[in-house]
Amino acid sequence: QAQLLESGGGSVQAGGSLRLSCAASGYRYSHSCMGWFRQAPGKEREGVAGIASDGSTSYADSVEGRFTISQDNAKKTAYLQMNSLKPEDTAMYYCAAVSFAWWATVSPAPCRQSKDVNYWGQGTQVTISS
Repeated sequence: QAQLLESGGGSVQAGGSLRLSCAASGYRYSHSCMGWFRQAPGKEREGVAGIASDGSTSYADSVEGRFTISQDNAKKTAYLQMNSLKPEDTAMYYCAAVSFAWWATVSPAPCRQSKDVNYWGQGTQVTISS
């Protein structure tokens, strides 16, 4: 059974940093992508960053240059380093994963699109105070 376990959320002041972690298990990690979504109250879920198993990445414009997604393939874990945080980054952050068919080319893009996600984490709250 696929599982994504998140950690690392919390509260910081604007300008601060946080790092989120997501440990994957129960699916073929080697041919997949992982990503991070966020959802603030009253807003749609937004795919902020994705990383494919080949290391290629994709970012939303709203976080480009401030957030960095990375992975440790040996640990089957993805990370989201969030710097220069703003109050508008406050949201519940969800880890997500897409498992590709053996014949498909991996890409980070599906891990930023809710409709393509196969697996979701439980979410971790990030709160940025001004």
